[in-house]
Amino acid sequence: MVIVHWPRNLRREGYIYTMSDALIIRDKLYIGGKWVASSGSETTDVINSTTEEVMGRTPRGTAEDVNRAVQAAKEAFATWSQTSVAERSAYLQKVADLLVERQDAIGEVIAHEVGMPIRLAQKIQVGQPIATFSARPAILADFPFEERIGNSLVVREPIGVVALITPWNWPINQIVCKAAPAIAAGCTMVLKPSEVTPLNALLFAEILDAAGVPPGVFNLVSGKGSVVGEAIALHPDVDMISFTGSTNAGRRVSELASRTVKPVALELGGKSANILLEDADFETAVRDGVGKCFLNSGQTCSALTRMLVPQSKLAEVEEIAKRSAEWFMPGDPFTKGTRLGPLVSAEQQQTVSGYIRKGQQEGARLVTGGAEPPAGLEKGYFVQPTVFSDVKGDMTIAQEEIFGPVLVIMPYEDEEDAIRIANESIYGLAGGVWSADKDHAMRVARRLRTGQVEINGGAFNMLAPFGGYKQSGHGRELGRYGLDEFLTVKSLQLPE
Repeated sequence: MVIVHWPRNLRREGYIYTMSDALIIRDKLYIGGKWVASSGSETTDVINSTTEEVMGRTPRGTAEDVNRAVQAAKEAFATWSQTSVAERSAYLQKVADLLVERQDAIGEVIAHEVGMPIRLAQKIQVGQPIATFSARPAILADFPFEERIGNSLVVREPIGVVALITPWNWPINQIVCKAAPAIAAGCTMVLKPSEVTPLNALLFAEILDAAGVPPGVFNLVSGKGSVVGEAIALHPDVDMISFTGSTNAGRRVSELASRTVKPVALELGGKSANILLEDADFETAVRDGVGKCFLNSGQTCSALTRMLVPQSKLAEVEEIAKRSAEWFMPGDPFTKGTRLGPLVSAEQQQTVSGYIRKGQQEGARLVTGGAEPPAGLEKGYFVQPTVFSDVKGDMTIAQEEIFGPVLVIMPYEDEEDAIRIANESIYGLAGGVWSADKDHAMRVARRLRTGQVEINGGAFNMLAPFGGYKQSGHGRELGRYGLDEFLTVKSLQLPE
């Protein structure tokens, strides 16, 4: 075994890498507490989103690998499901501590894989998972696993073997949003990470192994969704699926899971509206809204991508939005001053550029940006920070999730019109309302058909429930609400 010398922060004894032409070569899956070879011979290249070069290689798992992983999880469940809250809390804290120890290294890998600027990747992409694991012991300590109702004792028990299928945009965060409550609940699991950004998931598996999580509790099979993902969704010994990804992929997972009548928690797409009411502080609200849209290069399901503003304020908002968007300097994630990294892949770059062209073709007015790569950044999957205005509700860019740094400004006539426009979407994941009167903003927020709403830029809360209405999915993650998803309820009828 040779310890890889790239990235620099990963030079740590015990990391399971081999070195080949400066690539991170991972040739094993994590099943039953061991690093084992896949039953197949195919591999997946991991592409650096900034250089467009191959940065790593991972196994492309098979349906047979899924069978082995599910069997390991099934065998481990009998013991793990009976562990005490105190035992599970101890493991959760160990994992949190190891995430802190390796925060910089994991952030560096994600900056290469996804393209988020390094300081944000380390602070947010890894910082949020640390917060999630750290919060679990306190949540467990106060969680009502048993409740007496009349002559019944109602008990909440781990649901069983759970499948975790996660996306590329917030890779380790979405893994942790599922794995932490699954561990807390007493479930065992099989993870299928995105094949676009799998390296951070393998680092996470190493952390669980180093924390001493018992064999079979956590298993990882990397590979394609059409093979590994479908095999997991169809597997009769998988008791529940937690999926984050596109709405189309979520429909497919639900269809396959229905054949064995297993529950599915879905966190899907979004086209979230940010309503700026007449009395809002527009300088603050617009700058905040542009930032919420462009975070992670717009590759965030809950991004506030539709800015709804009074018709009378349209010119003022456009000027602030243009200035704010042009502050987001695109560039290499490892270069000081970069505020906007590349998109994750060539495919994503082409998709986002296509949406920008579509917006222009359908008559939206381009305020800043455009479909061409930023000047001097022809290499790498870069897209200009882009703002459209005078966007109508029937335009493609007003209805479909773009998943890039593209903000659409939509004028409204009055408050009722704003609420109508906001709710006129197949999605309902997030939203925002701005007003000088917080109570007024709250009244409007209550009328939005969406899973979470920011009031005057209120901060994201890792303990509050996260999830959507309509085709943004069902089920909730984070806090005690995320724990509920991995539990099932039994009623013990007691004699009087």
